Amino acid sequence: MKNVASTVKLNNGVDMPQFGLGVWRVKEGSQVVDSVKAAIASGYRSIDTAAAYGNEEGVGQAIRESGVPREELFITTKVWNSEQGYESTLAAFEDSRRKLGLDYLDLYLIHWPVKGKYKDTWRALEKLYADGKVRAIGVSNFHPHHLDDLLADAKVVPAVDQVELHPLLNQAELRRYCEGKGIRVEAWSPLMQGNLDHPVLTELSVKYGKSPAQVILRWHLQHGIIVIPKSVTESRIQENARLFDFELSETDMARIDGINENRRFGSDPDNFNF
Repeated sequence: MKNVASTVKLNNGVDMPQFGLGVWRVKEGSQVVDSVKAAIASGYRSIDTAAAYGNEEGVGQAIRESGVPREELFITTKVWNSEQGYESTLAAFEDSRRKLGLDYLDLYLIHWPVKGKYKDTWRALEKLYADGKVRAIGVSNFHPHHLDDLLADAKVVPAVDQVELHPLLNQAELRRYCEGKGIRVEAWSPLMQGNLDHPVLTELSVKYGKSPAQVILRWHLQHGIIVIPKSVTESRIQENARLFDFELSETDMARIDGINENRRFGSDPDNFNF
C-alpha cells in the first residue's frame, strides 16, 4: 500500500480502498459532516457508515460538499438487525440510499448475524447486487460458522467480513478462513477503542517515531486488513493517514501478533442482544 487512497481487489474485481474513515458514534449534523469532509480533504476515499449510526444524511451532505467526484469515493453502509429479512432489507437499503443521496452504494453489509434472518437478508443483498444498486455485498460480525451456514445456500460469496479486529483480538483463525474463501477482512475498532497503553506498542512507537495508533494501523495494513479508524478531530484524522513513510519489520509484526489476548471491547457475535 503506497498511500491513503491505495486499494485492494475484492473477489468480484471491484477495487476498495484499504484505508478509510469509520463514523460509528459520530454525531449527526456538523460533527459527522466536518469529520467526513476533513477525511476526504486529507486523501481518504472510503467512508464507512451504517443505518444504526444515525448519521447517513450527514455523510451524504459531506460527500456532496467535498468537491470530490462521487465515482472516486467508496461508500459503505449496513442493514440494521431490526430491518433484516428479505422485503424489509430491500426497503432499508432504499432508505439508506435516500438518506445518503446516492444513486448507488459501493458496499452493503449485514450488520450482525441475526439468527433465523440473515439468510433471507443475504438473498435481498444478492438481488440488490444483481440489480446494480450496489457494487459489492458483504457481512459484518460473522464468525466462520455463520459464514459456513450462509455459504451453504448463497449464490454470491461475501466480498467482505467486517469484524472487531486489533492487536488484542487479532482474529487469526477468522483471517485464515476468509483468505481461503476469497473474503476480505475489514477491521472495526482497529485502535482498541483507545486502549493503546501496552508496553510493546509503546516501545515500537519510540523505535519508529510514530504514535501507538500509527503503529497499530501500519500492522493492520501489512497484514492486508482493510481498516477504518474513527476520529472527529482533523489533526487525528490526518495523523492516522500518515502511515506510508515507514514499515514494520517482520520481527516487530510478530511481536504485535504476540500480544493477542482474544479480548473484545465490543459484543461477541454469538452473544449479542440488540
